[in-house]
Amino acid sequence: MAETVSPPRRKIVKIVGASLVGTTIEWYDFFLFASAATLVFNKLFFPGSDPLTGTLFALGSYAIGFVARPLGGLVFGHYGDKIGRKKLLVLSLLLMGGATFAMGLLPTYAAIGVAAPILLTVLRLVQGFALGGEWGGAVLIVSEHGDPARRGFWASWPQAGAPGGNLLATAVLAILASVQSDAAFESWGWRIPFLLSGLLVAIGLWIRLSVEESPVFVEAAKKAGGKVEKAPIVTVLKHSWREVLIAMGARFAENVSYYILTAFILVYITVGLEMPKGVGLNAVLIGSAVHFVTIPVWGALSDRFGRRAVYLFGAGAMLIWSFVFFAMLDTKSFGLMVLATTIGLVLHGAMYGPQAAFFSELFGTRVRYSGASIGYQLASILAGGLAPLIATAMLRDFGGSLPVSIYVAATCVLTIVAVYLAKETKGTSLADDGEPAEVRDDRTPVTP
Repeated sequence: MAETVSPPRRKIVKIVGASLVGTTIEWYDFFLFASAATLVFNKLFFPGSDPLTGTLFALGSYAIGFVARPLGGLVFGHYGDKIGRKKLLVLSLLLMGGATFAMGLLPTYAAIGVAAPILLTVLRLVQGFALGGEWGGAVLIVSEHGDPARRGFWASWPQAGAPGGNLLATAVLAILASVQSDAAFESWGWRIPFLLSGLLVAIGLWIRLSVEESPVFVEAAKKAGGKVEKAPIVTVLKHSWREVLIAMGARFAENVSYYILTAFILVYITVGLEMPKGVGLNAVLIGSAVHFVTIPVWGALSDRFGRRAVYLFGAGAMLIWSFVFFAMLDTKSFGLMVLATTIGLVLHGAMYGPQAAFFSELFGTRVRYSGASIGYQLASILAGGLAPLIATAMLRDFGGSLPVSIYVAATCVLTIVAVYLAKETKGTSLADDGEPAEVRDDRTPVTP
């Protein structure tokens, strides 16, 4: 079997590095929009409203990206299960980088009127579509190269690309905010991090093109005798619908809590607490640095104690922290704000670290890209996509953070139930031994 022998350490490190760099760049692009939506897009593309209403409009365009993510997961998963992981990873990086670079060139509402927010929203849809295909391919190409004993650790590194990208995006914005006046930043400074994406994508492509296709996928294709799935998504929903629901439920608390900790915090600090935006940016910056380092630790712990145990700990701890977090922010002490954000992100890592290996192990090789992507991305619409929007509306309507804490806690309960009902997958072989006959029947020969 392709995965029973551990690959040379140098090879797996190269695979992990390529995935990590690519996902960091893609998340940089995606999170850059989230930060800009709360800081400048509300003024430049959705003017004429009070601060919270303008922010809600900007966050609405932000949420549109999440709507496109399942479509990206469907399309990329379909072809990733047919022709392999590598080609789709290159395409997703090109799409994401191109859309982000184009945002940096967009004229604002003052220049072209309503066409400005429309173009911004279209580009955000392209971002969401690209990211929807990126995640599945990045974690699978690592999971399928590694060995079962350390899969949680190795597969968690692409997950670290999320805080890595957020760290990079927040750092660039924080530097610009510190060296520019608010007027200069809103006039032209905000464009710099978007245009920087062009250079980052070129670096990411050079690295990503050097990796090999997944050996597990190649072996599965050989065993299939030249046949491919007619429609991988149909096969997944027909034979693995329970696993899709488990992945969606497991994703909920992780996704909602992350965007409360990293995106809504900027709204709460600037509008709710009336403090400078730099306070929130620096808190997220420091927290993201610690988050980046601790995600692989949680992945390694899942190799030792199991995916479910670590994931359940993270969801349970986040349920409690959702109340402590805002209480610490309300002190307006920068040190406590940093501590609140950092601890929250470390606890989030207990869910996010094991997630890549956990979701990969739920599905068979020939439908794994589709299954993992759909479970992951469908939940993102109702979870992370709406989280900052819902939280901002709650802040506007109720004038406090308690409803937001209850909202996060409720998603934690949903995730705890989903993960509790799942089977432990630690050590599962990713080879398709013993594949059900009905799944094989859903394949068709490749037409020359």
